[in-house]
Amino acid sequence: MSRPNPVSASQLHWRCRRGMLELDLLLNTFVEVQFSHLSREDTALFLSLLEYPDQVLLDLLLGKMESSDAMVSDLTARIRRTWFDKFNCAKTT
Repeated sequence: MSRPNPVSASQLHWRCRRGMLELDLLLNTFVEVQFSHLSREDTALFLSLLEYPDQVLLDLLLGKMESSDAMVSDLTARIRRTWFDKFNCAKTT
């Protein structure tokens, strides 16, 4: 049985506040949709991703840059998929 996350969704939403609207939207959508599915390890990795400078984080999330860390690359791809899935589905319904 997995242990509960050390942070709440509202705490993550607060930590996702950035200086760029694009980042706010991408990150908060991910938390909104995926929070209940995040393991403690995923949450820790997400929190470490939030430490990146805004421009680097935006480039990673938009696929303009690739991380040398495979786990970071997987997480950024998951954030992109979450955004695409949420808004692509909204257009078709």
